[in-house]
Amino acid sequence: MTRAGDRVFSGLAKGSGVLIVVLIVAIGVFLLIQAIPALSADNGNFLFGRTWSVQDPNNLVFGVLDLLVFTILSPIMFVLLFAYVFGGSISVPGVSYQEFLIAGIFVQTAVFGATWTGLSLAEDIQKGIIDRFRSLPMARSAVLIGRTTSDVVINIISLAVMSLTGLVVGWRVHTSFFEVVAAFALLLLFAYALSWTMAVVGLWIRSPEVFNNASFIVIFPLTFIANTFVPSDNLPTVLRVIAEWNPVSAVTQASRELFGNTPPQMRVPDAWPLRHSALASLIWTAIILLIFVPLAIRRYRKAVSR
Repeated sequence: MTRAGDRVFSGLAKGSGVLIVVLIVAIGVFLLIQAIPALSADNGNFLFGRTWSVQDPNNLVFGVLDLLVFTILSPIMFVLLFAYVFGGSISVPGVSYQEFLIAGIFVQTAVFGATWTGLSLAEDIQKGIIDRFRSLPMARSAVLIGRTTSDVVINIISLAVMSLTGLVVGWRVHTSFFEVVAAFALLLLFAYALSWTMAVVGLWIRSPEVFNNASFIVIFPLTFIANTFVPSDNLPTVLRVIAEWNPVSAVTQASRELFGNTPPQMRVPDAWPLRHSALASLIWTAIILLIFVPLAIRRYRKAVSR
C-alpha cells in the first residue's frame, strides 16, 4: 500500500473510531432524554414504591433538549469525518488540511442551520398554528423575525462546538481577537440572510417532508460546488467558475482570511469575489436580504389570510 493510501486508511480508521464513540454517546443521551420520568402531582416518589409517568416527548422542554443534542453533535461529526477521512488525502499548499477545512465546515453548518426556519414554518402551517395568529395583535413579520433569530441562536451553539472540536483536531487561529469576532459575525450574518431564503421555501412548499428534500437540493450544490472542502483551482473549468462566484465561497474565503488560515503559499483565484471576499460576502448578504425578506413577509401574509 502506498504512503498516501496508508494515511487515508489511518485517518479513516481513526475517524471511524471517534465517530462510533460520538454516536454511542449521542444515542445514549437521546434515549436518556426521551426516558426521563416526570413526577405527576398525584404520584409520589418512585423510591418509595409509587409510580412514575413518562414525559411526553412532544413536551416543549424536551423538544428543545432534543434539538440541542443534535445541534451539538452534528457539527462534531462533520469536523471529525472531514478532518480524518479527507485530511490524509488532500494537500493544501502552506497549511494543514484541518486549518483549511474548518472555515468551510463553519459555513456549511451555518447554511444547514438556516433550514430550521423553513422547516418550522412548514410544520406550523401543516398543524394550523399559523391560523391561530390571525386573531392576535401582532405584526405580521413578528413570527418570521422570531424564527430567523432562533436560527442565529442555533448557529451560535453549533459554531462554538465546532470551534472547540476544530482546536482538538489541529485547527489554529493566527489573527487578532477582533478579526476572529468579525469572522464569526460574518458567518452568522450570512446564515441569517439564508434563513429568510428558507422561510420563503417553507411558506411556499408547506409540507415538512417535501421541504427537507427541496432544501437539500439547494444546499448540497451550494456548499459542495465551492471552496469549502477543496481549493476551487482543483475543480473543472465550469465548476470552478461557478464556485468562484458562489456566495458560499466568498464567505468561506473571508472566514479563512480573518482566521489567518490563508498563508502566502496558498494561491487566491483571480475572481473578484475571492479577491475581495469580505466585501463580496457583505454584498451577497445584502442582496439576499433585500430580495427574500419582502418575499417572505408577502408569503406569510398570504398564509395567514387564507
